[in-house]
Amino acid sequence: MSAQDRLTDALYGLGWGTVKKLPEPVAARLGRTIADLAWKQRGKGVQRLESNYARVVPGAGPERLAELSRAGMRSYLRYWMESFRLPAWSEERVRDGFEPKDLHHLTEGLAAGKGVILALPHLANWDLAGAWVTTELGIPFTTVAERLKPESLYDRFVAYREGLGMEVLPHSGGTAFGTLARRLRDGGLVCLVADRDLSASGVEVGFFGDTARMPAGPALLAQQTGALLLPVTLWYDESPVMRGRVHPPVEVPESGTRTEKTSVMTQALADAFATGIADHPEDWHMLQRLWLADLDPAKGTS
Repeated sequence: MSAQDRLTDALYGLGWGTVKKLPEPVAARLGRTIADLAWKQRGKGVQRLESNYARVVPGAGPERLAELSRAGMRSYLRYWMESFRLPAWSEERVRDGFEPKDLHHLTEGLAAGKGVILALPHLANWDLAGAWVTTELGIPFTTVAERLKPESLYDRFVAYREGLGMEVLPHSGGTAFGTLARRLRDGGLVCLVADRDLSASGVEVGFFGDTARMPAGPALLAQQTGALLLPVTLWYDESPVMRGRVHPPVEVPESGTRTEKTSVMTQALADAFATGIADHPEDWHMLQRLWLADLDPAKGTS
């Protein structure tokens, strides 16, 4: 392990070991302080966040974009402060920490025994939403995690999410899809963060006026297993409670090839994600390049 990897792992370990012991108001203030310091330094992540917000809020001038990126960093650090503290939260605190709308789409889908796929963008705190599902609803689920470097950091994330009641599969290795399909055929629940393609073989979608690439997995799983595909969007307000919405199901088209159906369904997911992101852009934690024009200018329109 390199010195940089050891430092990264140590810092995350410090976060999980120390922040969870802080009183909640102290942790919240610490998060805002770190966020503001990072924002003022205007590193690559902050600049990318601001560039992404410029697409989401196309009429925003420099002052508005600066306000958004500062709020975005505060939201991002709220996610981390909550995540570091989640393992120490009581069941009551987890239950009180999330309030979703239109939950009936999920509960009715599971009651029908079809299996359900929840697909989410990087909005607010998806780990808290998952902990709420396992705690308040008592429903276990399976998810996929990107393999991080160093390996010890990935192991920390897996242990953290498993401690919240999730079954975690590695994104790489080729076996995740088959396991997810089996869980769904058994009537289970699968949750996937699905607004950024990690495989370079995703589906091109229109997203805020330009072309991006999103993973095909949710749509393919729904087609192959008959599971219900539900987009979910999350957001913060000024309260300690995170809000969310379960959107209506993305239907499998009646005609077309598998590729054509996957394209239509993934576009429907992107459209649902876009509504939540447009309403709460500061809660979209996308500090990486997403649009093809940013990944490869030759493939984009800008």
